[in-house]
Amino acid sequence: MKNIFKKMKNIFKKLKIKNFSVKDLKLKKFKIENMKDLKSSTVARSKGLQRRWLRNMVGIILALVLIFTAVFSISLSSSYYTTVEEQTVEKFEQFKFYLAFYCDLKGETELSRLFKAFEDGVTNIVFVDEDYNILVSGEEFEENTLADTKDVVTALEDRDLAVRRGYDPLFSERTIAVSDYIYLDQLDTTGVLRMTTKLSAVDEQISRFSILVLAMGCLLMIVVYAGGRYYVKSILEPISEITATAKRIAAGGYGVQIKRRSEDEIGELTETINNMSNNLAQSEKTQSEFMSSVSHELRTPLTAISGWSETLLDAGGSVEAAEARRGLNIILGESRRLTDMVEELLEFSRMQDGRFKLSVTMSDIRSEFEDTVFMYGSRLQQEEIKLEYLENDDEIPEIPCDASRMRQVFLNILDNGAKHGGEGGKITAEIRLEDPMVVIRIRDFGPGVPEEEIPLIKKKFYKGSSKARGSGIGLAVCEEIVSMHGGQLDISNAEGGGTLVTIRLPVGEA
Repeated sequence: MKNIFKKMKNIFKKLKIKNFSVKDLKLKKFKIENMKDLKSSTVARSKGLQRRWLRNMVGIILALVLIFTAVFSISLSSSYYTTVEEQTVEKFEQFKFYLAFYCDLKGETELSRLFKAFEDGVTNIVFVDEDYNILVSGEEFEENTLADTKDVVTALEDRDLAVRRGYDPLFSERTIAVSDYIYLDQLDTTGVLRMTTKLSAVDEQISRFSILVLAMGCLLMIVVYAGGRYYVKSILEPISEITATAKRIAAGGYGVQIKRRSEDEIGELTETINNMSNNLAQSEKTQSEFMSSVSHELRTPLTAISGWSETLLDAGGSVEAAEARRGLNIILGESRRLTDMVEELLEFSRMQDGRFKLSVTMSDIRSEFEDTVFMYGSRLQQEEIKLEYLENDDEIPEIPCDASRMRQVFLNILDNGAKHGGEGGKITAEIRLEDPMVVIRIRDFGPGVPEEEIPLIKKKFYKGSSKARGSGIGLAVCEEIVSMHGGQLDISNAEGGGTLVTIRLPVGEA
């Protein structure tokens, strides 16, 4: 007995269960002690993500808008200035033609009138002698010299056409100037003919377009910012809710659900969290039921052992031999049942920590199955249950398996059939070769399994609505053994009533 209790202690230690009191394993309700802290932390995280989004997305868009505006302004300016320059040069050549045509005009006054007639308020024409003095112009200037004007200097030095764009001290603003060294017949002298086009109107037009583009960029930024904030908020709110719910689940509030608001990735995450919560709740409930069941299963034989031990001790030598024998048989039977239960729990604990191993050899699976059926059949006769073996002529080859483990599976399934379907009074068993598998079928004729419990019946700790004694881990161990052999274990309701267990094992080399 001491060994049994020692084994039980080790099992619960491996299962990380300090106390298997049902009261202590009830589902704990999660209580948030300070909702303000949770809310403030959620808001802080939201602001942090919004700031990151502003720095990254809005910052990039702002840089793109500024770069686009600058590139647009530079391109527009270049296009406008090139066009104005070409028009100025063309107009300059036309004016030179007019000068040659009106060669009979004499004197600076007549020339000034011709110059003025050709000007339009934006264009100005002057003639400069080789000493940079203005001899003829369409309007009067305070300065009478152009010594510092580069286009004039270049035209005089190179004796060729010169074009310059920039600040013009004669007009105190930016201009495009075209100068050429010519011989002026009307004055019988050489010098530089200079035509300028003021750029203030062009610069103003460029500025208006640049401001318009910048305004459109700012409007785009506002739209992006507003849409982005709405988008970020639509992500942060469900994520905050998911985070809060995940904390509740982590603290023990299993079964808590989040309302699914969308069909996107966040909706999938919500569904995953909900499924996890449901599974944890089911697992907690199943474990609680398992501990309750194990406690009950342990208490029953221990009560019988304790009761008969006290009876025999109190009676001393006065107890009758038949009564003493009966008590000792009960004690022996309950001790064996305790041992079987402990071994089953040990098997489960080995499965949990990965120490569950197989010793696979080529084995005659038909012989192993028949021996198990005939051995167990005699035991079932005492319970008035008929175990019928359905013989056949299939040639079943040896298969790679752990024979002792497969015997354990057969015994467990037959025992389940007797416990849960024994009221049908009959169990059938057969083994067949259905290439490429060896198929074993065990059926009882009891009430069967409720349809909603069939997907759960092989899960560890699950006992469902059955009132039969047991820990609820036998089928989980069986499925693990069959799976390690590369096979399948299926449970279904048979036609005509009862439960059908089907085991499929592959035929192949070890």
